[in-house]
Amino acid sequence: MANDNKNTTKKPKFNAYWIYGLIGVFLIFLIFTNDSDSSDKVSYSKFKELIEYNDVETIKVTTNNTVAEIFLKEGAAEKDAYKGLVNKKSSFLLMGGESADFTIKYLNLKNFEDYLNEIKEEKKLDFEIESTQQNNSISNFIFSILPFVLIIGVWIFIMRRMSGGGAGGGGGQIFNIGKSKAKLFDEKTDIKSSFKDVAGLEGAKEEVQEIVDFLKNPEKYTSLGGKIPKGALLVGPPGTGKTLLAKAVAGEAQVPFFSLSGSDFVEMFVGVGASRVRDLFKQAKEKSPAIIFIDEIDAIGRARGKNNFTGSNDERENTLNQLLTEMDGFGTNTNVIVMAATNRADILDKALMRAGRFDRQIYVDLPDLNERKEIFEVHLKPLKKADNLDTDFLSKQTPGFSGADIANVCNEAALIAARKGKKAVEKQDFLDAVDRIVGGLEKKNKIIKPEEKRRIAYHEAGHATISWMTEHADPLVKVTIVPRGQALGAAWYLPEERQITTKEQLLDKMCSLLGGRAAEEVEMGNYSTGAQNDLERTTKQASAMVTIYGLSDEIGHLSYYDSSGQSDQTFLKPYSEKTAEKIDAEIRKMIDEQYARAIQILTNNKDKLTTLAELLLEKEVIFKDDLERIFGARLFTNSDEISDSEE
Repeated sequence: MANDNKNTTKKPKFNAYWIYGLIGVFLIFLIFTNDSDSSDKVSYSKFKELIEYNDVETIKVTTNNTVAEIFLKEGAAEKDAYKGLVNKKSSFLLMGGESADFTIKYLNLKNFEDYLNEIKEEKKLDFEIESTQQNNSISNFIFSILPFVLIIGVWIFIMRRMSGGGAGGGGGQIFNIGKSKAKLFDEKTDIKSSFKDVAGLEGAKEEVQEIVDFLKNPEKYTSLGGKIPKGALLVGPPGTGKTLLAKAVAGEAQVPFFSLSGSDFVEMFVGVGASRVRDLFKQAKEKSPAIIFIDEIDAIGRARGKNNFTGSNDERENTLNQLLTEMDGFGTNTNVIVMAATNRADILDKALMRAGRFDRQIYVDLPDLNERKEIFEVHLKPLKKADNLDTDFLSKQTPGFSGADIANVCNEAALIAARKGKKAVEKQDFLDAVDRIVGGLEKKNKIIKPEEKRRIAYHEAGHATISWMTEHADPLVKVTIVPRGQALGAAWYLPEERQITTKEQLLDKMCSLLGGRAAEEVEMGNYSTGAQNDLERTTKQASAMVTIYGLSDEIGHLSYYDSSGQSDQTFLKPYSEKTAEKIDAEIRKMIDEQYARAIQILTNNKDKLTTLAELLLEKEVIFKDDLERIFGARLFTNSDEISDSEE
């Protein structure tokens, strides 16, 4: 019986279609209660002709209207004279009303009544004349409230859309626009992640491990007078696992976990964002100890006062002010820890970054070689892989890849293997997946003229030659002239994983980038537009060397880069026009020197350049072993360079 009572007492949901249905009923009611349009009208001359037949029983005239209703005697409507004139009786009669057979519009009530009395006496007619005052109270009332009903209906519709409810959803969402949109993960049922599920990120895991200890054993720290941190900010490039790490913290700590995005606070209505912040912290305090995780916090945490051209009070700033108050203000609860993630920490407001709000900034960097191996092992578990697959080789092949990129490589490799009808994912499938992700889709059927293909081959051979001959250039892995994505050819390198870079290393890389255009000039005496991407990268690198890293002899040890992001360098340059001219001259000089150096290297090795280009035209794809046969062993080695070559 108890279960039956629970089922029967369930509160029914309000359906928004009732609002729209009522509006429709009101409109139909107005149509059918419009007396002036309920019968067919006849002309005044036609009316004079018909009234002499003495078939009219009653004529109703109204003192506040200009339309008279004509009611015929029983059976008179069947006569030929009235065919096409008499309106069919409506089957939808409201308020017990009676529909007239036809109506006539007059201009002056007194003249019309005088005419009726005169013709009645003259023709000896027996119709009745009824003079009444039309009662439009219901119609007037409906007309008066109809605009408000329509406005309320439209408002409810907008509220439902803004709160995420469907057309037929529950009415409880209609007025929840100021409520938090955070999704609650219950620590007993929803949160399954732990630090074991997070591969790599060893340094970041050590940092957040202490937050877990705070939540598990707060007395251990508070007994000594310490305070639990208010917040931790996870900073790092996209795809490095910031969100996964925050969820693992909640799983390890076994506490409620509120997750939402910074954009969930932003709304078109004033005050909604601040209201949602208050509601979020209210819910978290009720379930404390708890963790609030705000992903992409830069959506609301951007520095205040910037780009506010209107001078008005920005809704986003109101939301940020409320967040600052909740994190460190009167009445804050120390059992609620706020974790946030962003890849744009440089644009966050300084008040948000100070101690007492986000006490800790944890940098989640791209994984190194060993961490990439751990990530590969995690994502390789669900795959049917070949027995001889070497994860060390795969991790060396993916420098600069984030955790999300590695997951994409594994998935793409499985798709490629399935497309080829294989029973297991092999090493070559992973190499093809890396090429697909880095270079784009291979386009073997793209039509290229022979002279263009020859130019492309020399272009790519120029890159390969310079990288083989210079000390600090990245070692080559593969060169291809098969079009991929928007590129007509490509050279794959294995960059050395460095923490800092010297000027000589940057110059060798610039020389390698310019080797493609230099090879075109050495072999063909001119150059094409194919080096557009190379020139763009070279110019950006030279500009960074001069204006950011202070690696220019002419400009000196100066950096004009603002790492805090508080100044807008688009409109205001932090140097004079005279310095700008020196910077332009130094960038040009640096690029010209490396281009001349590339020309010199290729000229001295023109026979080997030609051999390499012809081999490319023949095979379309060549590997490191091919370069060793042509150039000999590379004089400069990279400690991370792989010994295997692609087969």
